[in-house]
Amino acid sequence: MILKNITISALFIVIIGCTSASRKSENSGLEKSATGYELVWSDEFNYSGLPDSTKWGFATQGNEAGWGNNELQWYTEANEENAHVENNVLKITALRKDVEGKHFTSARLFSKADWKYGKFEIRAKLPEGRGTWPAIWMMPGGWSFNDGGWPGVGEIDIMEHVGYDFGVVHGTVHTEAYNHSIGTQVGKSLVVENVSTEFHVYAIDWTENEIIWYIDGEEYFRFDNQNKTYKEWPFDKSFHLIMNIAIGGNWGGQKGIDPNLTEATMEIDYVRVYKKLRQE
Repeated sequence: MILKNITISALFIVIIGCTSASRKSENSGLEKSATGYELVWSDEFNYSGLPDSTKWGFATQGNEAGWGNNELQWYTEANEENAHVENNVLKITALRKDVEGKHFTSARLFSKADWKYGKFEIRAKLPEGRGTWPAIWMMPGGWSFNDGGWPGVGEIDIMEHVGYDFGVVHGTVHTEAYNHSIGTQVGKSLVVENVSTEFHVYAIDWTENEIIWYIDGEEYFRFDNQNKTYKEWPFDKSFHLIMNIAIGGNWGGQKGIDPNLTEATMEIDYVRVYKKLRQE
């Protein structure tokens, strides 16, 4: 999510017909993923109002804060217009509204916990609209966007979706050795049915040896630790979760912004983090 180029030459596309994951009340995702794992952190959003401040913080502003991709949104802090929970679902909403020279407001949440390895599941429904760029991703805990260390510090994109390429979901890694600026970015993409009308579970399973991407329990991308240097594998430290909707930018705005776009919402049913049980 830090930077994207127009041509993602190292990204492959897999096309399948995904069925929507079961409803939260059935807990099928929890039971399936719990095999060999224990749940160590979650937000089921069983409350109303602003996101739980003990679990989530807000990254605010935009390019002026030292990060961004020429996007059009201004990230607000603790504003229920842009992030609130209702009916057991977190809604992150971008609104057409002029603030601080930007033409949209939105929210960018980060987890106040971070983890080294684990299984991460986020059940979400994505927005529609040309120019939208929702993302669920991970960055190292404690790392500042002003450090100048990207992509060497590493980035894990669990889910990205750009509105002009509707239904194509991307899973990607960024490292010093593998990134678009030198033509080596690696990832895969999946065409997902009903991406904006049904919930799907976007997940990774991250160990010291590999990161595996899943949608609704189906594996579609695997990135292996080649046991070389940090340039290939910076994923040996703690990372935190980030969830946001950007508008426009170097990738999301590649085909322009729909002039009729006034609002776009990503709905999050739950976020669950598991640790692998120690083998006896």
